[in-house]
Amino acid sequence: MEAFPALAWSDIAPRLTSAVRSSLERVLETQNGADLSLEESYGLADCEGDDLLGLLAAANILRAELTGNIVTYVVNRNINFTNICFVGCKFCAFSRGPREADTYFLTLEQMAQKAREAWQLGATEVCIQGGLPRDLSKFHYRDILRAVKSAVPGMHIHAFSPMEIVYGVELTGMPLADYLSMLRDNGLGTLPGTAAEILDDEIRHILSANKLSTAQWIEVIRTAHNCGIRTTSTLMYGHTETPAHWVRQMVLLRDIQKETGGFTEFVPLGFVHQNTLLFHQGLARTGPTLAEHLKVHALARLLLAGSINNIQVSWVKLNRRLSQLCLHAGANDYGGTLMEENISREAGATAGQYTSPEDFQSLILEMGRIPAERNTVYSRIRIKLPLNEEEFSTENAPEAEFA
Repeated sequence: MEAFPALAWSDIAPRLTSAVRSSLERVLETQNGADLSLEESYGLADCEGDDLLGLLAAANILRAELTGNIVTYVVNRNINFTNICFVGCKFCAFSRGPREADTYFLTLEQMAQKAREAWQLGATEVCIQGGLPRDLSKFHYRDILRAVKSAVPGMHIHAFSPMEIVYGVELTGMPLADYLSMLRDNGLGTLPGTAAEILDDEIRHILSANKLSTAQWIEVIRTAHNCGIRTTSTLMYGHTETPAHWVRQMVLLRDIQKETGGFTEFVPLGFVHQNTLLFHQGLARTGPTLAEHLKVHALARLLLAGSINNIQVSWVKLNRRLSQLCLHAGANDYGGTLMEENISREAGATAGQYTSPEDFQSLILEMGRIPAERNTVYSRIRIKLPLNEEEFSTENAPEAEFA
């Protein structure tokens, strides 16, 4: 399977404009996206035609050099513990008001049971996020951690967006660092770098007037890293933003990574428009084009090179075929099996709620790449090939270094 013409760099390079070729060749040589100026980065984000093909080809070459021929995934379960939320994000079709008929709120025991079931099915991680209901008990997020850890001590808990962290701080009145440290000490392993969308307050006001600000998102992420809690990083594309927003966000994430080293990966999240207020009010386009999907993943590989070297596809937002194409455009990680994905499905995504490890392995082998199961922080990778399982550690790799 090929995502685009299988051209050698020597074949495509002569067809590129001089500016794009110069930028791509410099990153290929140095393997460091920080060597590009902001204007050069904008040029890559705006490229079309042969220049876009060159961007995709360069990203795939750089992916092979930085992460090899392995495509990783994590066996995990998604637990959205409630759909009740007062924030009112216009891009979200998952949340409900407290009086709507189809609201739910999982008990601590129900969450513990879901974690037990996931562990029995081979999961090493639970990803826990939910809506923000009013009058949540002050230490509910801590109590979730205690319930899950008590039920499955070995489970890694990847939980609570920066928006939830800000809400928890408001509920308890604790200083941010103390609150995060309390969660860490009660079992929080890593934090999702979601609630980022586009880190530009003008765009954020359109997407959700009540959401945390750019400055608050950055403060939560930096503080989490300083408390020894690693996080993912994300960007939502395909709505009201421009390519310049992609570039500025990636540069911001790169700067934070240089300071803290706390990001495990970067996850581009395509906007799923079908059932959202943002689209139905005429405030957003109909999601990303094919070119935008490929371009964002390729641009991330190039601009984040030498900083955040794991680029993940969100298969639930892309579908399986498109996720394979993005793995040909610079990405190296398939994300998680999820088992019970709800948020993208409610917005109109049709890729399903679960991809089994065997499905991942088949999709990866179909691409001519090597499937490998990882843990949350990429410090343990187990290759999965027919009739052959080999485990090796990446503890000394740059992505695993974190004070």
